[in-house]
Amino acid sequence: MTSAQQPPVLEVVEYTDPLCPWSWGAEPVLRLLRTTLAGRARWRRVFCVLFDEDDDPAPDPAAETAWYARYVEDVTAHTGAPRAARLSRVAASSWPCSLVAKAAERQGAAVADRVLRRLRETMFVHGEPADTLELALAAARGVPGLDADRLAADAASADVPEQVRADRAEARRPVPEVLSVPGGSPHPGAAKETADGGRRYALPTLLLRTPDAYRAVPGWRSYDAYAAAVGALCPGLPGTPVTLSAQRALEHHRSLTDPERALLTHGPWPPVGAVRVETGNGPLWRHPQEAEARPVTPPGPPLVH
Repeated sequence: MTSAQQPPVLEVVEYTDPLCPWSWGAEPVLRLLRTTLAGRARWRRVFCVLFDEDDDPAPDPAAETAWYARYVEDVTAHTGAPRAARLSRVAASSWPCSLVAKAAERQGAAVADRVLRRLRETMFVHGEPADTLELALAAARGVPGLDADRLAADAASADVPEQVRADRAEARRPVPEVLSVPGGSPHPGAAKETADGGRRYALPTLLLRTPDAYRAVPGWRSYDAYAAAVGALCPGLPGTPVTLSAQRALEHHRSLTDPERALLTHGPWPPVGAVRVETGNGPLWRHPQEAEARPVTPPGPPLVH
């Protein structure tokens, strides 16, 4: 095997949840890092299950929804990510969308990325979190290259739930370096306490690993913070950030937020055919086929805060 055929020595482990607002806000820098490291690192997602099935139901769902909408609004004020004009409810469970996201990985990285993005947008663009299997599968329908029947079968199989259970368990074994972290970020990313007295990774957290060492980068961070951690493990990586022309970026990603437009693209904006979608705090730009497949319905009456 020649050096050009050697597998990448760097593994990037992304601890995330499809319905996490900080993970949604981190999409611009993580998309840029994935694009820049393409072919030079193995990227693995671990689904933490932020909204668990055994969580106690809220005594007042409307009050909980209003509180959580304010929380998401605060997060997006820091990240610049869009938020839904109206949130219908707090997600009952992250399990359905985690199962669908994990099942989509069996159809390749491009399909998996697009399915995960669709699932994130159910919460943060549409305000209708994909918290049932039916809703999660419906959100994925029409993704380019997706075999929807296979996705449904895989999500309902015995081994995909087992993989998500393994992800959930892995996310609750954080490395010591994230148990206490310095500030300097609106979301520094110290490990969170769990109901059983344990700890789990804050979301998002990246764990960068080589055969000899690792670095943890928790919380909401800049691209430079991720690049520095990569470079400390693998001198010469990640190199100059790779951006795409506006047209190519929209073709590849299918939807772009304004922070993503600024970070991931170059050239004239908007791309030909791009559909502007209004959210609660700014536009989202969709490929025309994406806009047709996932129309945003007008919001209902506003929540009373």
